[in-house]
Amino acid sequence: MEVIKIESLSKYYGKARGVTDISLSVDSGEFFGFIGPNGAGKSTTIRILLGLIHGTYDKVAIFGKDIATHQQEILADVGFMSSEGMFYNGMKVKDIIRLSADLRKKDCKEEARRLCDILQLDTSRKIEELSLGNRKKVSIVCAMQHRPSLYIFDEPTSGLDPLIQYEFFSLLRERNKEGATIFLSSHILSEIQRYCDKAAIIREGKIVAYDNVDKLTKTTVRRVTLTGDVNIDNLTGVSQVRKFNGSMTFFYEGDINDLISVLDRSDLKDVMINEPDLEEVFMHYYKKEGETL
Repeated sequence: MEVIKIESLSKYYGKARGVTDISLSVDSGEFFGFIGPNGAGKSTTIRILLGLIHGTYDKVAIFGKDIATHQQEILADVGFMSSEGMFYNGMKVKDIIRLSADLRKKDCKEEARRLCDILQLDTSRKIEELSLGNRKKVSIVCAMQHRPSLYIFDEPTSGLDPLIQYEFFSLLRERNKEGATIFLSSHILSEIQRYCDKAAIIREGKIVAYDNVDKLTKTTVRRVTLTGDVNIDNLTGVSQVRKFNGSMTFFYEGDINDLISVLDRSDLKDVMINEPDLEEVFMHYYKKEGETL
């Protein structure tokens, strides 16, 4: 079953681009990564998924239902965590968590207590006294205490210390093994590579890559490192050349025979040709036309 299905989604703010012609789907039980730097369109896509804003042109369904006409029904079974933990000042953490449960008309006391213990969250403090990391913990508890079947997280780990990040992903793996679907928006590529089954890379509002995470790293692009006297100026398919201490590293996606021919004519001391990791694949999609992040 497709838990999330987006078809030809576009969003413009006047003449400014939000996202352009996005299509993707997330199956039940998947751990899905949505990768891109700030401004790429991740948060816009998520807000449309939740029905918080509407696309200029779009067809968006969650659990097989149109978000525009079934929003309340859909969101009852969704746990959402925004990139910023914004709450009412003057309220204690425990009151915010209870309010979140009450709005869903559910008794979540036992699960909320377990989550707070795991995340080391002091529920007696007022929200304005908390650091960014502790406000993020409150967001996590509010998103997870009702045990929904779909979790949508927008940059969830910024501000969390490494130990709490580990506990957070342990919770997500636990829920995922129980059958929940996870949609994780992030610019931290190691998170995506370590935890996600499938991922989409968004660039300037458009999806530029969309596949299983292991397949994204098994592209025709290769990372080539050469040490010695070599000239690649006329070699087609080269990008992101970096030189350091007599060595040269670059991405290559041209004809392998052309590369071998150049190497054969060179005075080389060492050659390494490897598959790129996800971070390098990401940088390839973002920098191959000369842009910088």
